[in-house]
Amino acid sequence: MPVHTSESSQSHRGRGVGLGLALVSALAFGGSGVAAKPLIEAGLDPLHVVWLRVAGAALVMVPVAVRHRGLPRRRPALLAGFGLLAVAGVQACYFVAISRIPVGVALLVEYLAPALVLGWVRFVQRRPVTRAAALGVVLAVAGLACVVEVWSGLSFDALGLLLALGAACCQVGYFVLSDQGSDSGDEAPDPLGVIAYGLLVGTAVLSAVARPWNMDWSLLAHTADMDGTPVAAGLLLGWIVLVGTVLAYVTGVLSVRRLSPQVAGVVACLEAVLATVLAWILLGEHLSAPQIIGGVIVLAGAFIAQSSAPVTGSAEPVTGGGGEKQLSARGTAA
Repeated sequence: MPVHTSESSQSHRGRGVGLGLALVSALAFGGSGVAAKPLIEAGLDPLHVVWLRVAGAALVMVPVAVRHRGLPRRRPALLAGFGLLAVAGVQACYFVAISRIPVGVALLVEYLAPALVLGWVRFVQRRPVTRAAALGVVLAVAGLACVVEVWSGLSFDALGLLLALGAACCQVGYFVLSDQGSDSGDEAPDPLGVIAYGLLVGTAVLSAVARPWNMDWSLLAHTADMDGTPVAAGLLLGWIVLVGTVLAYVTGVLSVRRLSPQVAGVVACLEAVLATVLAWILLGEHLSAPQIIGGVIVLAGAFIAQSSAPVTGSAEPVTGGGGEKQLSARGTAA
């Protein structure tokens, strides 16, 4: 009995640590857009901000890449796809989107990803999905309609909304790649190694697209306006790289190792809430009552879809959350 009590106590402690890490990850990811928008409004091109974020994080993660230097030889397609979609695609679409629409709206649109994953499973793979997951999709779409205020003829910038939707589509690629990359038992690639090489691949892709050599580097030596308060641009960039990317990814991965991916995914839903609250407080981006209600409905849909019980066999209906074997709690890497 004392042994069982000790094991149970350790299990509870591990779960508590996992929940704490998941919350830190959600806060770190949620704050990245809030820190990036002042830089964009100060004159930096959104793609240049994305490049700085990804390249800076890749530089920090180089030691991890060196430790897993055999990974590119064993999983070249996984690393290329992860870097292109989960890193470059998601970040570029999201950062350009927040230059045109509010941070909270962009992130809530991005939370259509679980619904799109289920659409992929149902209509591309032709596998059944559970009723709970389907209900989550319906709620997410209905909530999104409130967020973008469809009754007023889409009051937000159409291109910004399309880019946010593009970020959600890139998240689908993340979920699909994560499921394929972790189906090999003991041969499964280390998630931290995948993230490190994904950042390196993403940096290479974004270098060709963003052309950082044309960037006005002098802007980083000045201040950016955060709702009337001047903040050093270098400080905002440091937050985006170290907290909004490196810390966010690492704590997300570690939380999944202590929790089930479904539980970690549900906690990750707080990312949208935290981002909206931070944007409200720090950027003065106020949402209307219908948009707040719609955001709650979107998150409720994501919660229902991702908290469904994991499947035990391929013949059973698929639940939400992108499968049981995700590399981290989300693909938003937002």
